[in-house]
Amino acid sequence: MTEPNTPPLKSALPPVDTGPRVDGSAVLDEVEAFHRRFNVFPLEAAYVAVTLWDAHAHLLDCFGSTPRLAFLSPEPGSGKSRALEIVETLVPRAMPVVTPSAAALFRSVGVDLGERPTVLFDEVDAVYGPKASGNEELRGWLNAGHKRAGVIPRCTGEGGNVTVVQFRCFCAVALAGLGSLPDTVLTRSVIIRMRRRAPNEHVEPFRDRLHTAEGHALRGRLAEWADTVREQVAEAWPVMPEGVIDRPADVWEPLIAVADAAGGDWPERARAACLELVTASAANDKGSVGIRLLTDLRDTVFDGADRMPTASIISALTAMDDAPWGDMDGRPLDARGLARWLKEYVTADNSPIIARNIRTTSGMVVRGYYASDLSDAWARYCPPLS
Repeated sequence: MTEPNTPPLKSALPPVDTGPRVDGSAVLDEVEAFHRRFNVFPLEAAYVAVTLWDAHAHLLDCFGSTPRLAFLSPEPGSGKSRALEIVETLVPRAMPVVTPSAAALFRSVGVDLGERPTVLFDEVDAVYGPKASGNEELRGWLNAGHKRAGVIPRCTGEGGNVTVVQFRCFCAVALAGLGSLPDTVLTRSVIIRMRRRAPNEHVEPFRDRLHTAEGHALRGRLAEWADTVREQVAEAWPVMPEGVIDRPADVWEPLIAVADAAGGDWPERARAACLELVTASAANDKGSVGIRLLTDLRDTVFDGADRMPTASIISALTAMDDAPWGDMDGRPLDARGLARWLKEYVTADNSPIIARNIRTTSGMVVRGYYASDLSDAWARYCPPLS
């Protein structure tokens, strides 16, 4: 009796060769080295932050928000524009702009998200500087585009064909300009405070025809690596450094997620850079005028006293050399101005902070303020006492 015919056993299929895995840590090392050739940043942490920002632009669809990257300086010739030029070679669909119209940005970013650019905004002081005016739409676009859900509705068409279009404005934006920026932008930004190179600080001259191709080759490797970690980054909830919460955590979370995906020493370096730059920003941030007033009242004027006459408060404030109170729009702060600022804040029982009667040591009754009325605002708005 013959054995039934049986099909031969099939051997296992050979594994598909997907090529060598892209080493994200090595790619970020190369990007950082590229920046170091042409840029002098004020802190070592800045090289880490800018490198991670370049990479995050390739993974923008993974995040719910995108930090602005702000190169700021008090004087021209501090390397801000050069920093944007190097970033331009490394990010996807770079779109350099100087004094663009709001309509151009609305349509460049909001019409087709598949081709969303990375906007590189030079001379942003023309929008936010002391002489800037009539740029409310640009300012609104920059603020709204920090969040993925940010949209700006506008009417388009003519006559009876007018329709409302929701222009999406979520995109990565790097800024460069003189001076500072409004709090609404600063608190959404990784801030690099540039300065002129010292005589002993040297960089390689950037030649567009020579070095742009090098940057683009690095951009290609960044994009290739980003494609391999996209799912991992989209699902990541990185552990933030201790004390980095609220808005700074929103700003840095995408960058730390990128660092964690890259591996190597980047997770540790990213968290150290986060702490350093967040601390530096907090030290440089004087806050709004209202917060500055509350802080000066707590630390300098009251200084432990339980009550102060208004006249004494005004005298102490206007005597501070490094404070704005001696020249508020051409005249010193007075009792009416003090009352106007303080009534915006409330006491612990939710009543407006207002001047009340105070009996002096001589028995006179004058108008003034009580520390107990200010204590809740001090606790909520002022930086912790050192």
